[in-house]
Amino acid sequence: MKQKLILLLLCCLCSLGAAAQGVVTRQKPKPATTQPSTSNKPKPSTQQRQKPRQNTTTPRTQTGGSATTHVQTSTSSGSNRTFTAGGVSFTMVYVQGGTFTMGDGSDAHSVTLSSYYMGETEVTQALWQAVMGSLPSDISSSSYDLKGFQRPVCYVSWEDCQTFISKLNSLTGQQFHLPTEKQWEYAARGGSKSLGYTYSGSNNVGSVAWYYENSGNARLDESSWDIEKLRSNNCRTHDVKTKSPNELGLYDMSGNVWEWCSDWYGNYSSGSRTNPTGASSGSYRVDRGGGWGDGARGCRVARRSYNASSLRNNSLGLRLAL
Repeated sequence: MKQKLILLLLCCLCSLGAAAQGVVTRQKPKPATTQPSTSNKPKPSTQQRQKPRQNTTTPRTQTGGSATTHVQTSTSSGSNRTFTAGGVSFTMVYVQGGTFTMGDGSDAHSVTLSSYYMGETEVTQALWQAVMGSLPSDISSSSYDLKGFQRPVCYVSWEDCQTFISKLNSLTGQQFHLPTEKQWEYAARGGSKSLGYTYSGSNNVGSVAWYYENSGNARLDESSWDIEKLRSNNCRTHDVKTKSPNELGLYDMSGNVWEWCSDWYGNYSSGSRTNPTGASSGSYRVDRGGGWGDGARGCRVARRSYNASSLRNNSLGLRLAL
């Protein structure tokens, strides 16, 4: 009986040992047979390696009263430019190119222009004298009051203007010229900033122009225009920049003096045009803008006029283009 118990106990112990051995064998980790692929490693972000972009533009400081404003120095061709000739400085205003409707009524047509510069003011007597050495003698001998260094030069023919511009270009190394009629009208209308005014900068002619009604000592009524009233009322030219500018910052494009253009006078071409230069030949040169002795109609931005290139008179001057 004792022997049977011993045998039974041995059998149980053997079964438990085998079961325990099986559990240990199944729990052993299986060794890896391949290395992990390096292609699966996350790449560092390129944004983390980039340094912040530096601003290379140098600020210019402007002070006004107690306030200080930092303005980025501009190297754009869109900036106005100031030149000096013979000690007299003048500013050329940048005119961004664009497309506009030139003329009015049946003459209206589309014109596209490239960018250019236009004189901020009419050429003054100060600038004319600095370049030419003297003023036109008719200014001093005229029965009208026309003399003043900050007034527009007058009594200059289209041909005189070419001589003046040639000398100015020699002094400055630039290529100034009279504006084309299209350049003149586009700038007078305010260019790409145009608000559609009848006169250059306003629908109120008196706010932007010296003309028949306001150029003298007392206000006149242009409905009864009279040349004798021009004299008796001391009607005259006035200093530039004493009326409001137009949308581009150009002064006196309506009134003060008429301004020569480079074009021969001729009929407008039909259809759309790009950078047109006007008629190829003719008998007269274009002038625009109206003058101190003209009515409001003559000061409209669409108004055309013409004269012989040799003509000099007391209300005919010029403005530069570049």
